[in-house]
Amino acid sequence: MKLIPAPLALAILACVAPAAHAEVAIDVIGGSEVSFEGLLQTDGYWYDNDVANLDADGSDGDDTDFGLRRAELVLKGKGPGNIDWVLGYDASGDGKFLDANVKYKIGGDKKHYVQVGQFKQPNSMEELSSTKNNDFISKAMITNTFAVGRRLGASYNIGSDDWQVSASYFGRELTRNRAHGSGFGLRGGWAPINEKGNVFYIGASYANYDVDGDTIRWRARPDADLSNRLIDTGSSGILNADRTSTIGLESFWVHGPFKLQAEYMMNSVDRYDTGFASQPGSDFDSSGGYISGVWNVTGETWTNKGGVPGTSGAENPASGMWQLGLRYDTLDLDDGIVQGGQMDTWTVGVNYYWRSNFKFMVDYVKVDSERRGVDDSPNIIEARAQFFW
Repeated sequence: MKLIPAPLALAILACVAPAAHAEVAIDVIGGSEVSFEGLLQTDGYWYDNDVANLDADGSDGDDTDFGLRRAELVLKGKGPGNIDWVLGYDASGDGKFLDANVKYKIGGDKKHYVQVGQFKQPNSMEELSSTKNNDFISKAMITNTFAVGRRLGASYNIGSDDWQVSASYFGRELTRNRAHGSGFGLRGGWAPINEKGNVFYIGASYANYDVDGDTIRWRARPDADLSNRLIDTGSSGILNADRTSTIGLESFWVHGPFKLQAEYMMNSVDRYDTGFASQPGSDFDSSGGYISGVWNVTGETWTNKGGVPGTSGAENPASGMWQLGLRYDTLDLDDGIVQGGQMDTWTVGVNYYWRSNFKFMVDYVKVDSERRGVDDSPNIIEARAQFFW
């Protein structure tokens, strides 16, 4: 897609605007301390195609995609009393609601609370991580494919600095004509080593929800958020689907300026047995995972925030924070007569956090995919400019 004037203007703004402080305070309204946050991201992708044309614009010969990835605007409130609330909207693309919920802290404990509204469900460490601090421009394939993101529902959460457990029941997404299907999620984790710059965390999650319409489709892009997809279970979807469930295993280790992070997911689609040979009822199973390493060249480190890595800002904002990252990512969508394909990617990334509100990212992605006997191994260069407050 072509870079339209609005994203271009936002990119220029990100380069020339003076540094702001995160979370701009507005006022105290009805006993609630109201603040305003925002996140603007604009992306560019350059494709070295092999077989398929990754350019989402179609066969225009440019082999590129540019566009506004996110334009998130968020109001937050603390109080009155033990109540926190948030209302967020992403104005990019067709627009969608982000977090829109109320949280009640039991006994005033921020780690023991109930939450009602739309929020990220308790699964996938990477999905729960803050978007502005992603290690790579695209989240891993399993995260984009299997993770349950924001849904309307209710959750109960309890924990301490070293452990946490969450349980939720959810339905559809708040924005019309997006994700739907009622279900539940569970997530728990423990950090036997837990101090700034020295963390070891392990956890697991489980999500299970109804497949509305009795068909479900799994497909994945080659770690490039604006590109066409390379592996796909088919436009007709997986037929006779009743429910789908995902087991997730997750861990990260921090030692000073180094971080290792990994997740593995196993998904199953439970299918009706129709009794017809043309419509088999056997379940469809798929899986994937990633492992990544990041080095803060300028010496900063991470903390543990409820089972997700907390990124520290630059120790010297004027000179900024540099990161180097490497990730191996894999996804297998082949099972029985459903041949969705397999894909492996290697991503090498460089990130630069400048002052308190800017981030610039460049990734190189090497792809190796196979679907129904056709091998496709393109290369992709990606870039992102980000402004946040």
